[in-house]
Amino acid sequence: MTTSRRFFLVLLSFILCLVGAEGTRAEKSPNVLLIAIDDLNDWVGCLGGHPDARTPNIDRLAKRGVLFTNAHCQAPICNPSRTSIMYGLRPSTSGVYMNAPRPWTVPALKNRVTMARHFAANGYLTLTTGKIYHGSGLPPGDFDVIGPRPGQRLKQDQRVIKDLQGLWDFGPQGYDEGLFQDHADASWAIKQMKAEREKPFFLAIGFYRPHVPFYSPTRVFNELPEEEIDLPLVKEGDREDLPKIVDTVAVPPAAPKHDWFVESGQWKKAVQSYLSCVRWTDQQVGRLLDALAQSPHAKNTIIVLYSDHGFFLGEKERWAKQALWERATKVPFIISAPTLSSGTPCKRPAELLGIYPTLIELCGLPKRDDLDGRSLVPLLKDPKAKWERPALTTHGKDNHAVRTERYRYIRYYEGSEELYDLKEDPNEWTNLASKEEHSELKKNLAKWFPKKNAAPAKGVGGIRKNPKKRVPKTSK
Repeated sequence: MTTSRRFFLVLLSFILCLVGAEGTRAEKSPNVLLIAIDDLNDWVGCLGGHPDARTPNIDRLAKRGVLFTNAHCQAPICNPSRTSIMYGLRPSTSGVYMNAPRPWTVPALKNRVTMARHFAANGYLTLTTGKIYHGSGLPPGDFDVIGPRPGQRLKQDQRVIKDLQGLWDFGPQGYDEGLFQDHADASWAIKQMKAEREKPFFLAIGFYRPHVPFYSPTRVFNELPEEEIDLPLVKEGDREDLPKIVDTVAVPPAAPKHDWFVESGQWKKAVQSYLSCVRWTDQQVGRLLDALAQSPHAKNTIIVLYSDHGFFLGEKERWAKQALWERATKVPFIISAPTLSSGTPCKRPAELLGIYPTLIELCGLPKRDDLDGRSLVPLLKDPKAKWERPALTTHGKDNHAVRTERYRYIRYYEGSEELYDLKEDPNEWTNLASKEEHSELKKNLAKWFPKKNAAPAKGVGGIRKNPKKRVPKTSK
């Protein structure tokens, strides 16, 4: 055999080995199904947040994965929360604090690698539909395949409450259920999961409900009669021990006041509508889970389900989100990964910021040293493992909340404080910050506040000077 022929055969063997190894890696690389739900607080069955919550599909996912019962968003408003998840950065790092600007237009973030891009760079087909980032936009080149993304209000929606305006409305809608956006998004995602793929997939689907308007199909709405609704607990005068700065920082600009819901007699109907939307979204989650179970990917797909932040429905005498209290920061969060723990709740404080590094580790991708979050894999292996890190939420520059297994400590930019013992006071009705005996506790919790508090980011659709408040038209 000539030397050149021998060299050719060795080279060919080497190439075949590489191809075989890459093929084996592609076959064994787990798929990822990322399910984001908009404005869903802990009113799901497995978290026991409301007695009328019915979410059998989210509950069954919790039984096959790890349910983080003390999980929190990094910002209580859509854009900064979703930016934090997909870019792996805290709002205090990115400067993205509010619903503008779009993160991919921020100069400091242009060279940052999003979660989807990191997966695409490492052999994954990336797909998305619905609301993953805020609004209808996506970073250029972030996903390979993009499904329907029309938004929260559809042309066939009919306004129910005439006194409200904008996105604020609630009640049943009688048109074909297949035309509801979340149903259409689920149908598209199911089709993608059934398709033959040479690459593993990273599929992100964002459900719009229960974001306002609280519209669900009439069928679902009628399953929960208004007279059987339990209202959330609200303490009269709850806000009397809060610092004055709360009236500036924690004010949703477009939400009706709680007094309107009470005096107009619409409180129960609004809660009924929200719970109906939760049930509707849960049914779409069920469709995804059923389709995945019947697909060839059933045993090789990691599922992550989360909400971008919570939502008030009267608690603290307010509505919407945009605050640093438990109702706004606490979210459903489930990770189901093959071969790891299942059915064991985890009480350790968990951050949505951990999704990016966790998926990197679970999928065997190259690690990144430019992320703020910490992998949750140790807690997936042992939900009772030692975990000293609290969860941190930021709302606007230099306003932060630290949540441990027992306490919530809030400090605002001008120094005002709130402290709650969630074990003794789960509704956060008593602000303990002024008590001298808690000085050392506050000092220790304050160590977790971020050292960097970036200036508000500027970009396309960016910060407006002196923005006008959008006040809904209401009548009694």
